[in-house]
Amino acid sequence: MRHRLFLISLALSSAACTQSPAFTEVQDDAPVATASASADPASASDAGPAEVTFEDDARDGDAVREFAYSWPAEVSAIPALEKILRSERDEALAKQKAEWERSLADFAGEDCVSCVGRGYEVTWKVAADIPGWLSLTRDMYLYTGGAHGMSGRTSLVWDRAKEVGVSGADLFESAVALENALGAKLCATLNKEREERRGSPVDPQSDAIFEDCPGLDEASIFIGSSDGKHFDRIGIYFGPYVAGPYAEGSYELDFPVTASVLDAVKPAYAAAFRVRN
Repeated sequence: MRHRLFLISLALSSAACTQSPAFTEVQDDAPVATASASADPASASDAGPAEVTFEDDARDGDAVREFAYSWPAEVSAIPALEKILRSERDEALAKQKAEWERSLADFAGEDCVSCVGRGYEVTWKVAADIPGWLSLTRDMYLYTGGAHGMSGRTSLVWDRAKEVGVSGADLFESAVALENALGAKLCATLNKEREERRGSPVDPQSDAIFEDCPGLDEASIFIGSSDGKHFDRIGIYFGPYVAGPYAEGSYELDFPVTASVLDAVKPAYAAAFRVRN
């Protein structure tokens, strides 16, 4: 199976990055506060709202370090889940801060903004909130220097009773089982979207890159609900460079839960699903 990166371009201008950064912290409904570069931003992570944003800039230069991590109120209502996300956030923030300070030292005096700049953003959103379950999407952007960053979307389905989370794909017997359940509709729907963006038909028999139909092991699978009581829709996300060249962006496809899809669900999760009429 071919390997493709999820990439997103980030335009950066050139300037020297020779000074220590200033540090700015912004939180929901909280006053803006500043601190020196030696302060640890994560020290404020246990207080305040579920959204936190940090920005550093190299004085007299254009290089920036940006960090943003947020989740909705539905997550804050689940202490065990919020604890997991706080831990992920704080670990990512500490890692980025260390990389930023190291890059400032390594490239001091050099005119290389792209060598120094750092970016990290995670946004959690609710895909479905039904009895016993909370289905989430996680949009992520990462920039660690160079010409491009990475972007992608993943899923998490939280079992309120067991207090554990799994990916959307883990609710099914396998990616192949779900592919078979969706059948020809999966590729047909994808090719229709491709044709609209490209302005030309896609040969369904072609095995050329960005012409063939990628497998669901290269996709993120999201679980949605139309009635607020059961999971009855499936979202398929192919990131940039998976179903098409970077210029086409990502592809997001939506399918109802059919009897065939329900048959592909693992028995342990079947009660949470229903066929969508």
